[in-house]
Amino acid sequence: MLSDDARRAAHEARVDQWIVPHLERRRRGEKHPVLDFLFTYYSFRPAQLRQWRPGGAPHRRPETVAWVRDLLVATAARPPHLGCFGLHEWAMVYRQTQDELRHNAWPLRLGPTGTDAVVEASRIRCSHFDAFRFYTAPARSLNLLQPTRETQLANEQPGCLHANMDLYKWSYKLSPLTPGELIADCFELAADIRTLDMQASPYDLAALGYPPVPIETPEGRAEYTRRQRDLSDRATPLRAALITHCDTALPHTADQ
Repeated sequence: MLSDDARRAAHEARVDQWIVPHLERRRRGEKHPVLDFLFTYYSFRPAQLRQWRPGGAPHRRPETVAWVRDLLVATAARPPHLGCFGLHEWAMVYRQTQDELRHNAWPLRLGPTGTDAVVEASRIRCSHFDAFRFYTAPARSLNLLQPTRETQLANEQPGCLHANMDLYKWSYKLSPLTPGELIADCFELAADIRTLDMQASPYDLAALGYPPVPIETPEGRAEYTRRQRDLSDRATPLRAALITHCDTALPHTADQ
């Protein structure tokens, strides 16, 4: 068994592969639409991610632990729904001009007209509120669901890229219950999910080394679904581990 010092050193070396390039880009004033997301969208700062904890310490807000547990258990109990094809990213740019795009330094692969046509020809069924809330106003009515924060426990399912990416958020919100290794595992999964998310997006990021997954084609949709399934499979044991840590802190829930 590794000592705490060895575990800390291993953790720091592991997360530095993401943290150091991010901080270097930030010092240069550069923005990376894929790799910087986990440090800007989520509230856990690089220094916090680098700080290793052994886990198992009491959490100061048991109500937070209980809410996160309920969400994770509800999500795990549902079958994974695949085949959304990452259309949430397309709905976020629907009917926008290049200047209005969040990542406006990068062109749309199909141009604005082609992008809008894909959205209008697709069946969009995003169940994740924190993706849906970034839809453009004209895209909202095209989604088969209208998720809200209040319906989050009823809607989230284990095939959703964003629900699986958010395991990183829940891992650090449960700290110091969660060990540093589990937080790093969830971060690594989230980084891989973000990669697929942006490869399947309408943006052309090939120049950055991210060849597109063209979800407007049968081949692209097949690749997306295969990778989505693999990511969902990777998320399953991480979600289970987080539930176990919650149950340890809330022993009355263990038999539910």
